[in-house]
Amino acid sequence: MTTQSLSPVAESDAKRAFDTLVLAFAEDPVERWLYPEAHEYLRWFPAFLEGFGGRAFDEQTVWRLGDFSAVALWLPPGAEADGESIVAVLAESVAPAKHDDVFSVLGQMDEAHPTFSHWYLPWFGVDPALQGVGLGGELMEQCLRIVDQDHLPVYLETPNPRSLPFYARQGFEVTGRAQAGACPPVTFMLRAAH
Repeated sequence: MTTQSLSPVAESDAKRAFDTLVLAFAEDPVERWLYPEAHEYLRWFPAFLEGFGGRAFDEQTVWRLGDFSAVALWLPPGAEADGESIVAVLAESVAPAKHDDVFSVLGQMDEAHPTFSHWYLPWFGVDPALQGVGLGGELMEQCLRIVDQDHLPVYLETPNPRSLPFYARQGFEVTGRAQAGACPPVTFMLRAAH
């Protein structure tokens, strides 16, 4: 595999970054439980991405490899996801029968989120056509070189159990899980300051 260069993503290219993430999460257990129909997923998931990670564009902490083959949205210390937007999108787009479960999981995620200074990784994905050749590891390593300059912990939640070994190899440890009803679990992971 050829090493791809890490580049910042400007807000004007947000759609391209979100397109990569929409593809990357198309088989994700939680996201597809929220939006089981393809048309629902394609319509609503970009707004969900924006709510959780859109503020990374304001912070200029969105990075990509190559031509958007892999994308990471990071929130630096002090920046937060747009909770009101997340709730509004979920309330409007998710089937009402799932609301109790999804808002319970969201509440558990909010309660578990660190209150100490840290970097937060709300979205990280590789175009599925390019997965399995090391792009995820390359993107993570290059991003961690940047965020580790602050010598702070890094926190993330992952809805996909298949990603746990990947994050563990990067130094993340499981700190807890959110689960409610039929919603698949979301795992919390923390990487100590470096």
